[in-house]
This record gives sequence, structure tokens and C-alpha cells, in this order.
Amino acid sequence: MASRNQRELPRDLARARDKLTAWRRTKKPRSRIPERLWELALKPAEKHGLPRTARTLNLDYYSLKKRAEAAESLHEENTAAFLELPPALAAVPEWVMELEDGAVSLHVHL
Repeated sequence: MASRNQRELPRDLARARDKLTAWRRTKKPRSRIPERLWELALKPAEKHGLPRTARTLNLDYYSLKKRAEAAESLHEENTAAFLELPPALAAVPEWVMELEDGAVSLHVHL
């Protein structure tokens, strides 16, 4: 009898499994998994763990782990712990700052 965790697959993990299954049905033999599908696999791996994600998606655990570690180090490099504003901004009654990084943008209006 299957355990509850095996029967009730989380939505993000089921979605990634369905996308990979569809790709595998139409791919050419010995084709590499596209980056967009690896990225789709990384999101549930953060939440549900590498072993479960690799097993559910039928991916090589070590390949998934390598990509997860690379994504984590890239995230750490791009994450600022503190943003110091110049003192000149304190004298300005109103100002707007916009930061953009591809898909993410931040708009601050003070």
C-alpha cells in the first residue's frame, strides 16, 4: 500500500513531473533536459528535498544537487544584506528609487 506522501503529490512537484513526462515523450533520443525544465525542478527541490524531487521526477540526484548548489551560490552572490543610501537623500523631501534585475523589479517611493 502506498504511503500518503506518495499518493498525494504536492502541486508544484506534480506540475514539474507532468512537464518532464511530456518532454520525454517528444524528445529525440539522448537529448539533454532543457534549462527551463531543470529550473522547474529546482523549485520543488527547495521545498520537498532533493531525494524526493529526484525520485519523483526521475532525475539523477547528483545532477539535481549540483544545479541546486550552483543556483544557491548564485543567489547568495546577488543578495545584498544591506543597502546604504547616501546622506544627500535625507535632505530631499521625496524621492523614487527603481531597481531591476530581469524578471524582478523594485520600486521605492519615499
